[in-house]
Amino acid sequence: MLEAQFYTAGAKHQGAYALPPEFDGVVREGALYHAVRAYRNNQRQGTHATKTRAEVSGGNQKPWRQKGTGRARQGSTRSPHWVGGGVAFGPQPRSYRTGLPRKVRQLARRSALNARAAAGGIHVIEGFAFPAPRTRQLAELLGTLGLAGRKVLVLTAATNENLYLSGRNLPDVQVMRYADAAAYDILWADALVVEQAAIGGAPGAAAEGEEGEPTRAPARRRSAKAAPAKRVTGRAAGRAKAKAAKPATKRAAPKKPAAKPAAKAKKKKDGGDA
Repeated sequence: MLEAQFYTAGAKHQGAYALPPEFDGVVREGALYHAVRAYRNNQRQGTHATKTRAEVSGGNQKPWRQKGTGRARQGSTRSPHWVGGGVAFGPQPRSYRTGLPRKVRQLARRSALNARAAAGGIHVIEGFAFPAPRTRQLAELLGTLGLAGRKVLVLTAATNENLYLSGRNLPDVQVMRYADAAAYDILWADALVVEQAAIGGAPGAAAEGEEGEPTRAPARRRSAKAAPAKRVTGRAAGRAKAKAAKPATKRAAPKKPAAKPAAKAKKKKDGGDA
């Protein structure tokens, strides 16, 4: 389990803060890549456009006759190779919308939080006491936490209008609800200031042996799949079908050759006994 630094509403340090179990220290770089890529693509408006030769005014007449001038034949002064003509294969309005599965978004967000927690970039504060919008008060609070001049993401448990208005004029400060923070917002900030009611957990050091650095999750092993059976067609399929339809018969064991008789004694040609 990872730890953070705990502060009171007046930015007084109170020691370590044990983060909830969802901070397991595992950082999935692949999920972070897809989340950042989808976020940046979705920010594009896609309003770029160029005019084709049909959209450029003029060029209705043939600039000169087809033959007899010694020059190349031309049909319009608004062709793409003419100055002031249309653009061939130019950009047209389109949508860059990139979808991302819900579980991948959640995994990327959790990985971003683990990365910031492991780097010591999470500061848990007891609460934000802002009875009225006050930019100086928020700037002094961040300066007391040692975050002056750094990009800071302030996360609250609920909508805090006064805190939002206080950080609106600070260029390197962004204020939003903890539930609304995406992986891109967390990676954009160098440090996070989170309200205690939003993040959960409890003050105090984490148990020994539970704190760990962000590690890459073990690669998934692909289950060995049986190779698909080879498809038999043509004559081979016909022979296999006939063989399956033929009833199996028990083959008789081959007979052993009979023993050869003993060689008889040869008689002499003269008829005498041997």
